[in-house]
Amino acid sequence: MVSKLQTSAADALAGVLFDGMTIMAGGFGLCGIPENLIAAIRDAGVKDLTVVSNNCGVDGFGLGVLLAGGQIRKMISSYVGENKLFAELYLSGQLELEFNPQGTLAERIRAGGAGIPAFFTKTGVGTLVAEGKEVREFDGEMYVMERGLTADLAIVKAWKGDHEGNLVYRRTARNFNPMMATAGKVTVAEVEVLVETGALDKDNIHTPGIYVDRILKGPVYEKRIEQLTTRKREEEAAV
Repeated sequence: MVSKLQTSAADALAGVLFDGMTIMAGGFGLCGIPENLIAAIRDAGVKDLTVVSNNCGVDGFGLGVLLAGGQIRKMISSYVGENKLFAELYLSGQLELEFNPQGTLAERIRAGGAGIPAFFTKTGVGTLVAEGKEVREFDGEMYVMERGLTADLAIVKAWKGDHEGNLVYRRTARNFNPMMATAGKVTVAEVEVLVETGALDKDNIHTPGIYVDRILKGPVYEKRIEQLTTRKREEEAAV
């Protein structure tokens, strides 16, 4: 049996990357993003990428580093408000953007992973979201058709994983990572904690290893916070 375990992010992506490919990148904001795999994609220099992700990181971190390097041609996202460079590139016509309501984006990815080519949803009916798409009536209500999404590569980040690629996510990191793991032709996972096969509680595995082609233990995680907000100290509030 060929081992899925990789020694580095660069090794995990060897032979997978190519110009013009579509990549799904998991996480929510900066939480649960595959930091090491994103850095390896940057270092590989592949370009003309279509990236499917809830957002595009921030300036200088997360997927923002791929934007800064001119490697992304198109984003399929639901939120991009934290990235000034993103706005500049989009408004200047250098970046293509396909906006999705957040729930619709999640379902498009889930559908793609489940082999469902399209589905109907009420979200977006009568808005710009529905322009150019089929709209159909069901039981007296109008629904817009959305296509399922798949990718050449899905990069995901989990808290724990074993050598077979079984994954466990923590809290907010369960947004987008689990469904993306099912929707990539190749899925590469990075984890904070790597355990021996069989060590994970079988009832608490979120992504079965059958969906994961390669896995590595991430060497370092910055885990930045997009908007750090703290309450004032009592003495400050009293002033």
